[in-house]
Amino acid sequence: MAGQTVVERIAQAHRTDAGRGKPLGAGDFVTIRPRHVMTHDNTAPVMGKFRSIGATRIDDPSQPVFTLDHDIQNHSPENLAKYARIEAFAREQGVDFYPAGEGIGHQIMVERGYVLPGSFVVASDSHSNMYGALGTVGTPVVRTDAAAIWATGEFWWQVPRTVSVVLEGELREGVTGKDVIITLCGLYGQGEVLNAAVEFSGPGVVSLDMDSRLTIANMTTEWGALVGHFPADSVTHDYLRWRCEVLARAGTPRLAADTVDEHMASAPVPDADALYASRIVLDLARVTPHVSGPDTVQTMSSVAELERQRIPIQKAYLLSCNNARFEDVAAAARVLRGKRVAEGVEFYLAAASREVQERAEQAGVWQELVEAGARVLPPGCGPCIGLGVGLLEPGEVGISATNRNFKGRMGSRDARCYLASPVVVAASAAAGHIAAPVEWPSTAPERRLEVLDAPPSDDASDAASDGEGQVEILEGFPGKVSGRAVLLPSDNINTDGIYGKDYTYRDDMTPEDMARVAMENYDPEFAGLVRAGDVLVAGWNFGTGSSREQAATCLQARGIPLVVAASYSQTYLRNAFNNGLICLESPDLVAHLRERCAEAAGAGAKTIVTGDQIEVDFAAGRIACAGESFRFPALSEVPQSLVVAGGVENLVRRRLGL
Repeated sequence: MAGQTVVERIAQAHRTDAGRGKPLGAGDFVTIRPRHVMTHDNTAPVMGKFRSIGATRIDDPSQPVFTLDHDIQNHSPENLAKYARIEAFAREQGVDFYPAGEGIGHQIMVERGYVLPGSFVVASDSHSNMYGALGTVGTPVVRTDAAAIWATGEFWWQVPRTVSVVLEGELREGVTGKDVIITLCGLYGQGEVLNAAVEFSGPGVVSLDMDSRLTIANMTTEWGALVGHFPADSVTHDYLRWRCEVLARAGTPRLAADTVDEHMASAPVPDADALYASRIVLDLARVTPHVSGPDTVQTMSSVAELERQRIPIQKAYLLSCNNARFEDVAAAARVLRGKRVAEGVEFYLAAASREVQERAEQAGVWQELVEAGARVLPPGCGPCIGLGVGLLEPGEVGISATNRNFKGRMGSRDARCYLASPVVVAASAAAGHIAAPVEWPSTAPERRLEVLDAPPSDDASDAASDGEGQVEILEGFPGKVSGRAVLLPSDNINTDGIYGKDYTYRDDMTPEDMARVAMENYDPEFAGLVRAGDVLVAGWNFGTGSSREQAATCLQARGIPLVVAASYSQTYLRNAFNNGLICLESPDLVAHLRERCAEAAGAGAKTIVTGDQIEVDFAAGRIACAGESFRFPALSEVPQSLVVAGGVENLVRRRLGL
């Protein structure tokens, strides 16, 4: 058997199921005991799931971390009461709790010492990839997973294929980690790393400081990866030793120097014969400042090209877990020193944590930004998730140092949003249009991609079925499902589109309410076209974006029995099967229906009732539609058992004997 990648080795070390002596490889289903699990404002619904299971005590109180960061500008009695319930539950269970204003959960996890090399750390949030900057496997789980971890300490995981990203050279002065990940998303935005683990290596890694690594690892989420891992090296060691000193001075010495040294000494490296799906090579010296968008990270343009177009902006943002650390604030302050934010532009500033803001204030860079015209928001997510003040209004253009620019995420669907580095955001705020602080050529590195091994299927199947023969169907699992074929012709339909930000953090949404607003942000006409029993057929990378489980459960509430797509975000698949919603992959069926419905799609239709009937035969691994037959990878015992049980909560309940 081939050797293991770093991600496979770390998963092996945290594996707890009966097969833990067998070497892990891509595609294997395993049970993992993570070092920590972070939940934020979504701790409240996780509490509801935990209690609905029947559990009363958290299995290991040192494992969860609660951080309030998303809706902290909301001072309504309802939200404050929710926050109070979370804090009380933390005290009752003995869980570490960080109140609103302490900072964004991912930043707290890193700066407070919860993330260490060689560990496996998860969060009920899609940007937990960020932990990989410290030599950790950081990967998202969903709310149901979080409740299961609270109750049992464990969750199920399918080991992803691994893509090697080799970094060469060094960044030129003025080029940032944000430019690196924007370039990667733009050059390789066609599913090259979808649902994969990305391992960064090469001589260029050592030249990247920790802020750049955190930015890059964080935004591997938008690139489509499940993990973004950097090797633990001298930069890692120096950062963690510095964190030990900071925490000790603050009187919260939860991270000890000897613990850091132990983790550094035992941090795994890939085996010499590790099997990678593909290799990407990027010359850092050829990277120049680039901008993503509008409204997608798959589109990138050099800042030089956009500057020539003089695209006016109305709002600029320096905030989020991606780019609001001290280095980002200081870099933006240098750009705005002696300048003012342009008339007609609102520039919003929020630190990634209270500590970051205090450090920036002590250094004087915070005040420089305020004097230039920045509008200060509390340390938290805020506009990045479309909550609080400063959202994009219809017709406005914004440029942001956040990680995600999906249409409608930061405000109106009728606004446009670009992503850029803090220095480009600051320069644009001063200029009143997209601009850079200095002149740059409009060049970008060339694509250098080598496919090394055919990757395994990334759906919820570990059966390498080609559709021939019969697959064993568990008792209680439907042998066949049929319904009207409803085509959603777009690729990369994201969770914001499926279940909008206006409802995600509301705890009063009934199933009927969820059904009514399903797909509203993607297509306001969806509700009037779809009926219970319809089978949705979608494009590539369906369910990309955040880890909100309502993007799956709202379709269930709408009466959708299953979804067929060309491919999925793996996080969406977790949510779907954890809640008993069947998802299948069939690129050929999608291509067939797209061809049949090309005229309607070309006319702008986003939801197309095709007039065809779909019948899915799970035992045969085939889908019949419009007189044709299409294969799909068979569903293995794991996803079938989740559907039969009605979701993972019921499986956990049985394990606990409740």
